[in-house]
Amino acid sequence: MDTIKTLNKWANSHTYLPLDLVRVALGIFLFIKGIHFMSDTTMLMSLFKPFQNMAGGMIIVHYVVPAHFLGGILIAFGLLTRWAIIAQIPILIGAVLINFMGEMNTGNLTLAIITLSICSFFLLYGSGKHSLDYYFKMQK
Repeated sequence: MDTIKTLNKWANSHTYLPLDLVRVALGIFLFIKGIHFMSDTTMLMSLFKPFQNMAGGMIIVHYVVPAHFLGGILIAFGLLTRWAIIAQIPILIGAVLINFMGEMNTGNLTLAIITLSICSFFLLYGSGKHSLDYYFKMQK
């Protein structure tokens, strides 16, 4: 717990507006991706063809849309950012694996790797100074 507090103090003292804008852009991207998956479920099902024979394959499909949708909103506003990103990490690892198990699409692979890298950064960095997490923490 002390490590997280130390990381938060370091991040808050070394925060920059461009990093907060990247966090907001990541949240908006994930939100739009959730809307896209929600509106085109056949495309989402075709992405999960390599995993359809696994146990819980349908649960995975029903996890992706709400996680992107709600997680994107939380990340964009900087509220419970680390928890929202923890919910995104398995999806993004699955997005990278889908390209190796199914049909390789380099554009999707690159996008998944970049998104996973940015999420991993914000998992360690936190939400920054321009976020609801910071605002509510300063209210105490």
